[in-house]
Amino acid sequence: MISKINLENILFLDIETVPETQYFSDLSETKQALWESKSKYQRKEDYTAEEFYDRAGIWAEFGKIVCISVGYFNILNDLRTFRTTSFFGDEIKILKDFKNLLETHFNQTKHLLCAHNGKEFDFPYIARRMIIHNIELPNKLNLFGKKPWEVPHIDTLELWKFGDYKTYTSLKLMTNVLGIPSPKDDIDGSEVCRVFYEDNDIDRIVIYCEKDTITVAQIFLRLRGDTILSADEIIHI
Repeated sequence: MISKINLENILFLDIETVPETQYFSDLSETKQALWESKSKYQRKEDYTAEEFYDRAGIWAEFGKIVCISVGYFNILNDLRTFRTTSFFGDEIKILKDFKNLLETHFNQTKHLLCAHNGKEFDFPYIARRMIIHNIELPNKLNLFGKKPWEVPHIDTLELWKFGDYKTYTSLKLMTNVLGIPSPKDDIDGSEVCRVFYEDNDIDRIVIYCEKDTITVAQIFLRLRGDTILSADEIIHI
Protein backbone atom coordinates (compact mmCIF):
# COMPACT_ATOMS: atom_id res chain seq x y z
CA MET A 1 0.00 0.00 0.00
CA ILE A 2 1.30 3.44 -0.92
CA SER A 3 0.42 4.78 2.53
CA LYS A 4 3.21 2.62 3.96
CA ILE A 5 5.91 4.03 1.67
CA ASN A 6 8.31 6.41 3.39
CA LEU A 7 7.92 9.73 1.53
CA GLU A 8 11.61 10.47 2.00
CA ASN A 9 12.47 7.44 -0.15
CA ILE A 10 10.74 8.79 -3.25
CA LEU A 11 12.28 11.01 -5.92
CA PHE A 12 9.51 12.82 -7.82
CA LEU A 13 10.33 14.04 -11.29
CA ASP A 14 9.14 15.52 -14.56
CA ILE A 15 10.90 16.09 -17.88
CA GLU A 16 10.47 18.55 -20.73
CA THR A 17 11.43 17.58 -24.25
CA VAL A 18 11.70 19.23 -27.67
CA PRO A 19 12.50 18.05 -31.23
CA GLU A 20 16.22 17.38 -31.66
CA THR A 21 16.52 20.23 -34.18
CA GLN A 22 14.47 23.38 -34.56
CA TYR A 23 13.43 22.69 -38.14
CA PHE A 24 12.54 19.54 -40.04
CA SER A 25 14.91 20.69 -42.80
CA ASP A 26 17.82 20.55 -40.33
CA LEU A 27 17.52 16.76 -40.21
CA SER A 28 19.50 14.59 -42.57
CA GLU A 29 17.58 13.16 -45.51
CA THR A 30 17.69 9.74 -43.86
CA LYS A 31 16.29 11.08 -40.59
CA GLN A 32 13.59 13.00 -42.46
CA ALA A 33 12.48 9.78 -44.15
CA LEU A 34 12.53 7.95 -40.83
CA TRP A 35 10.42 10.69 -39.23
CA GLU A 36 7.96 10.55 -42.10
CA SER A 37 7.57 6.80 -41.55
CA LYS A 38 7.44 7.02 -37.74
CA SER A 39 4.81 9.78 -37.64
CA LYS A 40 2.60 8.47 -40.44
CA TYR A 41 0.06 6.77 -38.18
CA GLN A 42 -0.37 9.76 -35.84
CA ARG A 43 -0.61 12.49 -38.48
CA LYS A 44 -2.53 10.41 -41.04
CA GLU A 45 -3.39 12.60 -44.06
CA ASP A 46 -3.98 15.73 -41.98
CA TYR A 47 -0.36 16.91 -41.89
CA THR A 48 2.83 16.47 -43.85
CA ALA A 49 5.83 15.07 -41.98
CA GLU A 50 7.31 18.58 -41.88
CA GLU A 51 4.11 20.17 -40.54
CA PHE A 52 3.96 17.52 -37.82
CA TYR A 53 7.59 17.92 -36.80
CA ASP A 54 6.93 20.28 -33.88
CA ARG A 55 5.60 17.21 -32.04
CA ALA A 56 8.78 15.18 -32.56
CA GLY A 57 9.87 15.81 -28.98
CA ILE A 58 7.46 13.12 -27.84
CA TRP A 59 9.70 10.40 -29.31
CA ALA A 60 13.14 9.81 -27.79
CA GLU A 61 14.50 8.86 -31.23
CA PHE A 62 13.65 12.31 -32.62
CA GLY A 63 13.69 14.53 -29.54
CA LYS A 64 15.89 15.57 -26.67
CA ILE A 65 15.52 16.47 -23.01
CA VAL A 66 15.93 20.14 -22.12
CA CYS A 67 14.99 19.92 -18.44
CA ILE A 68 14.63 17.33 -15.69
CA SER A 69 13.08 18.65 -12.49
CA VAL A 70 13.17 16.60 -9.31
CA GLY A 71 11.69 16.93 -5.86
CA TYR A 72 11.98 15.05 -2.58
CA PHE A 73 10.52 15.20 0.92
CA ASN A 74 12.48 15.97 4.04
CA ILE A 75 10.73 15.31 7.35
CA LEU A 76 12.42 16.40 10.56
CA ASN A 77 10.67 16.52 13.93
CA ASP A 78 7.28 16.39 12.17
CA LEU A 79 8.29 19.38 10.03
CA ARG A 80 7.68 18.49 6.38
CA THR A 81 9.41 20.21 3.46
CA PHE A 82 9.56 19.42 -0.23
CA ARG A 83 12.75 20.45 -2.01
CA THR A 84 12.93 20.90 -5.76
CA THR A 85 15.79 21.45 -8.16
CA SER A 86 16.31 21.18 -11.91
CA PHE A 87 18.91 20.05 -14.42
CA PHE A 88 18.92 21.96 -17.70
CA GLY A 89 21.20 23.06 -20.52
CA ASP A 90 23.22 20.59 -22.59
CA GLU A 91 21.38 17.26 -22.74
CA ILE A 92 24.41 15.11 -21.99
CA LYS A 93 25.14 17.18 -18.88
CA ILE A 94 21.47 16.98 -17.84
CA LEU A 95 21.55 13.19 -18.08
CA LYS A 96 24.89 12.81 -16.31
CA ASP A 97 23.88 15.14 -13.49
CA PHE A 98 20.61 13.28 -13.05
CA LYS A 99 22.42 9.94 -13.08
CA ASN A 100 24.82 11.24 -10.45
CA LEU A 101 21.89 12.22 -8.22
CA LEU A 102 20.43 8.74 -8.52
CA GLU A 103 23.72 7.00 -7.81
CA THR A 104 24.69 9.15 -4.84
CA HIS A 105 21.37 9.79 -3.08
CA PHE A 106 18.70 7.43 -4.47
CA ASN A 107 20.64 4.22 -5.09
CA GLN A 108 19.27 1.91 -2.41
CA THR A 109 16.59 -0.76 -2.85
CA LYS A 110 14.15 1.30 -0.78
CA HIS A 111 14.40 4.28 -3.14
CA LEU A 112 11.71 4.83 -5.78
CA LEU A 113 11.14 7.17 -8.72
CA CYS A 114 7.71 8.73 -9.22
CA ALA A 115 6.24 10.58 -12.22
CA HIS A 116 2.85 11.05 -13.89
CA ASN A 117 2.70 8.68 -16.87
CA GLY A 118 6.32 8.00 -15.99
CA LYS A 119 6.25 4.34 -17.00
CA GLU A 120 5.09 5.25 -20.50
CA PHE A 121 7.07 8.45 -21.00
CA ASP A 122 9.56 9.93 -18.51
CA PHE A 123 11.43 6.80 -17.39
CA PRO A 124 11.88 5.13 -20.81
CA TYR A 125 12.61 8.48 -22.47
CA ILE A 126 15.46 9.22 -20.06
CA ALA A 127 16.82 5.69 -20.43
CA ARG A 128 16.71 5.80 -24.23
CA ARG A 129 18.44 9.19 -24.38
CA MET A 130 21.16 7.88 -22.04
CA ILE A 131 21.76 4.88 -24.30
CA ILE A 132 21.82 7.13 -27.38
CA HIS A 133 24.55 9.21 -25.71
CA ASN A 134 26.51 6.14 -24.55
CA ILE A 135 25.77 6.83 -20.89
CA GLU A 136 25.59 3.66 -18.81
CA LEU A 137 22.16 3.31 -17.25
CA PRO A 138 21.91 3.80 -13.48
CA ASN A 139 20.35 0.88 -11.63
CA LYS A 140 17.04 2.70 -11.13
CA LEU A 141 16.53 2.91 -14.91
CA ASN A 142 18.07 -0.39 -15.93
CA LEU A 143 15.05 -2.69 -16.08
CA PHE A 144 16.60 -5.50 -18.14
CA GLY A 145 15.79 -8.82 -16.48
CA LYS A 146 13.80 -7.29 -13.63
CA LYS A 147 10.46 -8.74 -12.61
CA PRO A 148 7.49 -6.31 -12.50
CA TRP A 149 7.57 -6.12 -8.69
CA GLU A 150 11.28 -5.31 -8.79
CA VAL A 151 10.84 -2.18 -10.92
CA PRO A 152 11.49 0.82 -8.60
CA HIS A 153 8.99 3.11 -10.29
CA ILE A 154 5.71 4.68 -9.17
CA ASP A 155 3.33 6.13 -11.75
CA THR A 156 0.55 8.37 -10.43
CA LEU A 157 -1.41 7.85 -13.65
CA GLU A 158 -1.22 4.08 -13.18
CA LEU A 159 -2.33 4.44 -9.55
CA TRP A 160 -5.30 6.54 -10.64
CA LYS A 161 -6.38 3.97 -13.23
CA PHE A 162 -6.99 1.28 -10.58
CA GLY A 163 -6.48 -1.37 -13.26
CA ASP A 164 -8.48 0.48 -15.94
CA TYR A 165 -6.18 0.88 -18.93
CA LYS A 166 -8.69 2.35 -21.37
CA THR A 167 -8.22 6.04 -20.59
CA TYR A 168 -5.55 8.66 -20.05
CA THR A 169 -6.04 11.29 -17.33
CA SER A 170 -3.90 14.41 -17.66
CA LEU A 171 -2.08 16.09 -14.81
CA LYS A 172 -4.32 19.13 -15.28
CA LEU A 173 -7.52 17.10 -15.00
CA MET A 174 -6.31 15.26 -11.92
CA THR A 175 -5.45 18.49 -10.12
CA ASN A 176 -8.94 19.75 -10.88
CA VAL A 177 -10.84 16.73 -9.61
CA LEU A 178 -8.59 16.30 -6.56
CA GLY A 179 -8.75 19.95 -5.54
CA ILE A 180 -5.06 20.63 -6.06
CA PRO A 181 -3.94 24.10 -7.21
CA SER A 182 -3.20 23.78 -10.92
CA PRO A 183 0.39 24.44 -12.06
CA LYS A 184 -0.73 25.37 -15.57
CA ASP A 185 -0.68 29.12 -15.08
CA ASP A 186 1.87 29.96 -17.75
CA ILE A 187 2.72 27.59 -20.61
CA ASP A 188 1.65 24.04 -21.40
CA GLY A 189 3.49 21.14 -22.99
CA SER A 190 2.54 22.14 -26.52
CA GLU A 191 4.37 25.46 -26.11
CA VAL A 192 7.69 24.14 -24.78
CA CYS A 193 9.16 23.74 -28.28
CA ARG A 194 8.37 27.34 -29.21
CA VAL A 195 9.60 28.75 -25.89
CA PHE A 196 12.85 26.80 -26.23
CA TYR A 197 13.70 27.43 -29.88
CA GLU A 198 12.04 30.77 -30.63
CA ASP A 199 12.05 32.56 -27.27
CA ASN A 200 15.26 30.94 -25.98
CA ASP A 201 13.67 31.09 -22.53
CA ILE A 202 14.87 28.00 -20.67
CA ASP A 203 14.10 29.64 -17.31
CA ARG A 204 10.41 29.69 -18.18
CA ILE A 205 10.55 25.98 -19.06
CA VAL A 206 12.35 25.16 -15.80
CA ILE A 207 9.66 26.92 -13.77
CA TYR A 208 6.97 25.03 -15.65
CA CYS A 209 8.79 21.71 -15.18
CA GLU A 210 9.29 22.25 -11.45
CA LYS A 211 5.62 23.10 -10.99
CA ASP A 212 4.66 19.81 -12.62
CA THR A 213 7.06 17.93 -10.33
CA ILE A 214 5.43 19.54 -7.32
CA THR A 215 2.02 18.61 -8.70
CA VAL A 216 3.04 14.96 -9.06
CA ALA A 217 3.98 14.98 -5.36
CA GLN A 218 0.67 16.65 -4.49
CA ILE A 219 -1.28 13.99 -6.38
CA PHE A 220 0.65 11.23 -4.64
CA LEU A 221 -0.17 12.78 -1.27
CA ARG A 222 -3.88 12.93 -2.15
CA LEU A 223 -3.87 9.31 -3.37
CA ARG A 224 -2.56 8.16 0.00
CA GLY A 225 -4.88 10.41 2.01
CA ASP A 226 -2.28 12.92 3.20
CA THR A 227 -2.61 16.69 3.40
CA ILE A 228 -1.21 18.41 0.32
CA LEU A 229 1.78 20.72 0.51
CA SER A 230 1.36 24.37 1.40
CA ALA A 231 3.44 27.03 -0.32
CA ASP A 232 5.71 27.51 2.70
CA GLU A 233 6.61 23.80 2.71
CA ILE A 234 8.09 23.99 -0.81
CA ILE A 235 11.74 24.96 -1.15
CA HIS A 236 13.41 25.68 -4.50
CA ILE A 237 17.12 24.87 -4.51
